[in-house]
Amino acid sequence: MTATRVASTHWEGSLLEGNGQISLDSSKLGSFDVTWASRAESPEGRTSPEELLAGAHTTCFLMVLTNLLTKAGHTVASLDASAEVDFVPGTGITEIRLSVRGDVPGLGEEEFVSTAQQAKENCPVSKALAGVPSITLDAKLV
Repeated sequence: MTATRVASTHWEGSLLEGNGQISLDSSKLGSFDVTWASRAESPEGRTSPEELLAGAHTTCFLMVLTNLLTKAGHTVASLDASAEVDFVPGTGITEIRLSVRGDVPGLGEEEFVSTAQQAKENCPVSKALAGVPSITLDAKLV
């Protein structure tokens, strides 16, 4: 069974002076303003494709990690992940730095790091971003 989700963007004006609005159509959770400046300079209350990718990446990664840990017999108390996505105008996305902190009672640090690495490699969003030159992972138990 295929699950399809839809988002759309409306843009007006030139790249440097124009602006757009990204709509999360499937969930109907809202629309978010975007400009070139919010992508390449300062967000100033607007989002960017890279911020949206960071959110998608951390969510997908944690879903895979939770599943792997559960299948290995562990109970996850909590997991927190962040992603920093570097964008260089004229070059593209150059690096993604994933970070995860986990509270998994009875799990050793080495197994957590290994499982987190496996989750990073098998997350569908990581696979979709395979063209990014560097995706690193910092995983630690809290």
